[in-house]
Amino acid sequence: MTGTLVLAGTPIGDPSDAPPRLAAELAAADLVAAEDTRRLRRLTQALGVEPPGRIVSYFEGNESARTPELADALAGGARVVLVTDAGMPSVSDPGYRLVAAAVERGVRVTAVPGPSAVLTALAVSGLPVDRFCFEGFLPRKQGERLGRLREAVGERRTLVYFESPHRVEATLRAMAEVFGPDREAAVCRELTKTYEQVRRGPLQELAEWAAEGVRGEITVVVRGAGEPDPGELDAAELARRVAVREEAGERRKEAIAQVAREASVPKREVFDAVVAHKSGAGGKSGATHEAGDRQGGRAPGKANS
Repeated sequence: MTGTLVLAGTPIGDPSDAPPRLAAELAAADLVAAEDTRRLRRLTQALGVEPPGRIVSYFEGNESARTPELADALAGGARVVLVTDAGMPSVSDPGYRLVAAAVERGVRVTAVPGPSAVLTALAVSGLPVDRFCFEGFLPRKQGERLGRLREAVGERRTLVYFESPHRVEATLRAMAEVFGPDREAAVCRELTKTYEQVRRGPLQELAEWAAEGVRGEITVVVRGAGEPDPGELDAAELARRVAVREEAGERRKEAIAQVAREASVPKREVFDAVVAHKSGAGGKSGATHEAGDRQGGRAPGKANS
């Protein structure tokens, strides 16, 4: 008989949000694997439970090395409870490797549902929640961060991101650059905790607010691109969307065609917007696109149709 792996969701802030089954599972575990054993002990004290089994650390730094040990324990019949600092294990937290190893060995995997920062932020954001996608943490480097955001520029579902407080301003400014300064978003801070705050508004406005300093655990929710009505986007926005796709590596012809489909307008209208923007643009933006044209073997000021 093999054992059971229990993925136990933990409170994202308020310990009283813990489901009753969490205490029962901790009390019955042969082995508890915790992202931070000190946080686990604070949680068990709040729950009034003392796990009888062994407690081991299981975090990003030792996840690869410790997974075989835990998988062996599961294969030998142990009931292993996996907890992370907050929320559900394996969702931007350690756990995926152990789940994959357990499945490979035919071990039963179950879960104790618990609070989720993703769903909580969606619910309080005021943005559409019927369709959404979770993007986790963005890359730390600015260039990689912009590249990841450009991949989602046409995404119509609501987007959810995790971010650290010292990078949230840079992330919001990058989002305003890629998605547009007026795209609606919500910054959810310290959810379910004493200083919970949800700040809603356009991305540019949120970036300016974040410049004053933001503390705590951060979840950012961004409205999707949506389905624009014919003629809704002006020439400047059409040209901006083409430029974003070009910077992400698309050829201008394909970028124009894709933007035309998204905006439900003729390709010629998008092409004219790009030409008008290039002929009238000055400063950094115009120089950037002209440099890209020269590198691609085209004369400055010309566009493919």
